[in-house]
Amino acid sequence: MAAGVSGLTGDPTDAIIIAVIVALSVGLGFVNEYRAAMAVQQLHESIRRQAVVWRDGHQRNLDVTQLVPGDVVALRIGDIVPADIRLLEADQLECDESVLTGESLPVSKDVAPVAAGADADLSSAVFMGTIVQQGSGRGVVVVTGASTSFGKIASGLAGRPPETGFQIGLRKFSKLLATIALVVAILVFVINVALGRPLLEALLFSLAIAVGLTPELFPAIVSVSLSAGSRALAKRHVLVKRLVAIEDLGNIQVLFTDKTGTLTEGAITFNRSVGPDGKDAAEPFRLGLLCNEASMTDAGPVGGNPLDQALLRAAAGMPEAASETGGSPAYRRLAILPFDHKRQMSSVLVAQQDRAPMLITKGAPEAVLARSQAVPENARTTLNELFADGGTGRRSSNP
Repeated sequence: MAAGVSGLTGDPTDAIIIAVIVALSVGLGFVNEYRAAMAVQQLHESIRRQAVVWRDGHQRNLDVTQLVPGDVVALRIGDIVPADIRLLEADQLECDESVLTGESLPVSKDVAPVAAGADADLSSAVFMGTIVQQGSGRGVVVVTGASTSFGKIASGLAGRPPETGFQIGLRKFSKLLATIALVVAILVFVINVALGRPLLEALLFSLAIAVGLTPELFPAIVSVSLSAGSRALAKRHVLVKRLVAIEDLGNIQVLFTDKTGTLTEGAITFNRSVGPDGKDAAEPFRLGLLCNEASMTDAGPVGGNPLDQALLRAAAGMPEAASETGGSPAYRRLAILPFDHKRQMSSVLVAQQDRAPMLITKGAPEAVLARSQAVPENARTTLNELFADGGTGRRSSNP
């Protein structure tokens, strides 16, 4: 507006300068936010989540973005459901659907058909974005992407983001400046007319006063300041999608964040195995490999929970460990009871040549010890020490 007024009052130089400043400030903000958007896109592309899929008669790990209707997907405890899936098998399957319904309690699932109703009421289906909280299952992909129940909610939320506190403050301050400039211009015009000045001269003078009161550099100063903050955060590996968020970030006094899977890789790795006395021992690791629901393929571990896969990855680097367990016919699995959150453990019955069958249980230490007899006292002491060390990150272990 100031540029237009300057042009109308016969001052094209000021009009050009004001227009250039505004264009530079807008362009600077656009470039910074565009770079941030590209960085976010690259970050999303670097994150890959896979699902165990049966396709063309073969089981494989497949990126969830490559799922299509008709694929058969395995579901295990802890999995994030990759699509809307109609269940074919369900073994004590329960899903946390709070992301869709807001209900904190898990929902039981089965394969029985249900009457027509709302999508979220289908007990024979699981939905993208929900979490398998108990049991296991298998189902066929029905809908993917934006057509899923979760995708429809996300699409409905897409739109212009709400104004931040900083934007609201800028808008109010700009209105205040515009009001002051308008009032002063009117007063100057009235005074000049009252003093007998020519009407056109009084109008041009009041407009010049209004332009002079307008802070042409204000948008550029704001953009440059926010851009400087964005560069400072980038040096600390903080990505800023919207420049206006810089000011709000600076006003934060207490920040709560969930670190699992966001600030860290969210992956379990095997560190060491210890005996009841707290010393390194190979036996717990061997038993952990025997009581394992995952299977090793050429592409890496498939199935099971993250701990099972971590044990197999560790065994892949130790051929002697693999030869003593799953890699040798000396052990034969007779039965398995998969992990569930109520028992907090999984169990397997194995036989070794002519020896009596052996029951191996793996799970939460408290749950295992509660069901055990004649537990060595040093085992509880060792467990407490490991819990304390795990809190500081000095040492980690797997049960």
